[in-house]
Amino acid sequence: MEIKISVPEVVNLINELQEKPSRIFEMATMNVQKEVGDYLTNLMKAELTHFLGRERYERNKGETNHRNGSYPRDFCIKGIGEVAVKVPRDRKGEYQTQVLPRGKRYEDRIVEDLSIMYLTGISTRTLSMLSRRLIGREISHEEVSKANRELTEAVEKWRSRDLSQEKIKYIFVDGVIFKMRLKYSVDNIPVLVAIGVTETGTKLVLGLQSGDKESATNWREFFRDLKSRGLDATSVQLGIMDGLSGLEKVFAEEFPHAEVQRCQVHVARNVLAKVPHKLKKEVADDLRSIFYASSKEKADELYKSFYEKWNKVIPSAVKSLSQSIDACLTFFKFPDEEWISLRTTNIIERLNKEFKRRTKSMEIVAGENACYRLLAFISLKMELSWRSNPIGKVRPNLPLYQIYTK
Repeated sequence: MEIKISVPEVVNLINELQEKPSRIFEMATMNVQKEVGDYLTNLMKAELTHFLGRERYERNKGETNHRNGSYPRDFCIKGIGEVAVKVPRDRKGEYQTQVLPRGKRYEDRIVEDLSIMYLTGISTRTLSMLSRRLIGREISHEEVSKANRELTEAVEKWRSRDLSQEKIKYIFVDGVIFKMRLKYSVDNIPVLVAIGVTETGTKLVLGLQSGDKESATNWREFFRDLKSRGLDATSVQLGIMDGLSGLEKVFAEEFPHAEVQRCQVHVARNVLAKVPHKLKKEVADDLRSIFYASSKEKADELYKSFYEKWNKVIPSAVKSLSQSIDACLTFFKFPDEEWISLRTTNIIERLNKEFKRRTKSMEIVAGENACYRLLAFISLKMELSWRSNPIGKVRPNLPLYQIYTK
């Protein structure tokens, strides 16, 4: 068939392209979509021919099945957009095409892209609004959520992975709370987190588990789960934590060869909470002198001076420090190049902060599995940055406490 284009049609096309140059790309895309749709349709026709064992209009003796027309279907392909195809049918309904995945309206690469964009911080509703411009087809936020649920199996494999090959010497533990939807209500659900440090100083997330961070029983089950996955309890030398009720005792029982370092930042906050506003800065400076002393002996000496100076003025604050001082100075027993990292739970606090940042736009996390998917992605992302900053090889500048005096 010969296609004829008149001069006025050419002129109109040129004028249209001059006014809107991007139109040429839209036209090219439309042509590509049509060609791809025709190609897939012909491919499925050939597939049906192979299935039936004969060409169209060919007759064989004893044949019982025949072609039975086709039905329209749209399918979205990455880089091309939505294409229209005609899926052939057989009379008995036995033919099932392998060209297009059954029950899916877009290819797996689009599902992967949607999941990655969601995990990096774009909400399901925003993705739904952007989907037509990004992939040529509007995808509902329910479809985006469904695509993300396909990651659950991979996340569970990562959460339950074998730890027997990881030689862990230090463990940072803490809990972070999320607003999570459970059936028909929204509750504050804590997630227990453990970050391990290997013998080479590499940091990695060992476990994520929903559970009450104030419950010693939950922490015990959490630690036992790590050991059941192969974590060698005898290799753990130190646990860094914030002094939650019962946590230190449970940790010592589950890791009998390890010692406990209480987070100095948490201790300082507890002490300063009992100090009058006008004395906060002076007391904070004295606390910093103790915690960043050059040796255990010097720290003990500074603590005695602190006690003598403040005990009569702010006895409740001094008592709070006295109850924690020994656990705050455990880090002195370990290599001095690691002291700056072992004093606090800043490592795990940074991870928790990233968790919060990612989920802030969501307001509510849609269930436990959705929470694990986000946390697993963020954990793996953080591990990549940790590789360039192992324990014992950090910059010498000291972190400053954030003291709220208002």
